[in-house]
Amino acid sequence: MYNVKARAAFGATEPFQQTEITRRDLDEKDVLIEIKYAGICHSDIHTVRGEWGEVEYPLVPGHEIAGIVKETGTAVQKYQVGDRVGVGCMVGSCGHCEHCQDGEEQYCEGSNGPIDTYADVDQYGDYTQGGYSTHIVVSEDFVVRIPDTIPLEKAAPLLCAGITTYSPLNHWQAAGKNVAVVGLGGLGHMAVKIARAMGANVTVLSQTLSKKEDGLRFGATDYYATSDSETFKTLKNSFDLIINTVSAILDFDSYLSLLKLDGTMVNVGAPAEAAPVHIDSLISGRRSFAGSAIGSIKETQEMLDFCGKHNITPEIELISADKIDEAYERVLRSDVRYRFVIDTKTI
Repeated sequence: MYNVKARAAFGATEPFQQTEITRRDLDEKDVLIEIKYAGICHSDIHTVRGEWGEVEYPLVPGHEIAGIVKETGTAVQKYQVGDRVGVGCMVGSCGHCEHCQDGEEQYCEGSNGPIDTYADVDQYGDYTQGGYSTHIVVSEDFVVRIPDTIPLEKAAPLLCAGITTYSPLNHWQAAGKNVAVVGLGGLGHMAVKIARAMGANVTVLSQTLSKKEDGLRFGATDYYATSDSETFKTLKNSFDLIINTVSAILDFDSYLSLLKLDGTMVNVGAPAEAAPVHIDSLISGRRSFAGSAIGSIKETQEMLDFCGKHNITPEIELISADKIDEAYERVLRSDVRYRFVIDTKTI
């Protein structure tokens, strides 16, 4: 067993504290990773605060992990000591169901589904703990290689924010289409950059125009405030694809009216409440209201290689571990441009 330092939440409303956790001994296909940087995702906040269901404390969140291979199991073939690697939102799956066999393990239909990087139970019966720590042990099959062209600190958010937006843009074939991105936060700004690099014509739909300059700089052609009712009249029937990155309930019918015939609105933000949608909003334009999880391990590697090729990196604010609580509050106030990343040497 490896004893490693970490920052954990000891309750839904408790501040983060320094602690020590154990990582399992290496199985033959395991990789020991020294974590260098860990991104802070809005999902971390939802989970820590029990908004998506009960969790066990102490809890170490973090599923945007970038680091260096320190040790490998005897049968590891994909990685060597010193390799630059990442770990995202899952660290395992059943490996046997239809989706796992098809290379879509993020939709695993095993008894427990995909194994989340934290707040889940792994194949050994252990409670998983995430990236706000100095080291992690993961099967090589759930590790990805970070291109040399991407700095490690900027690679971390790609393991969730990057793949969560790349996957639907890739699946719904954004290239050459009119794409709207709802929200310009951690996910939204990545969606803009990736969609533009794919060859889409990108419009940002944000509550206000406060980030318009950034949105245009990231590659958007247009930027509209959704607080202005005229926006929904002006843009009616305009988009082939809408990527909604907001983790809150919206007036979805109004957004669906912005789609062209056969257009699709894909939700990657995950509000805790049920989403109200009138079926007529779908019937009237043969529109689709869809959702998308993260991507597969294969697609995550494709995303990293794509970002490396096109020089796409997130905008980050690097923080020390003692600023996690402050960072959480700032995320909730939308006071971050655009992703907090923890320097784990400060843990």
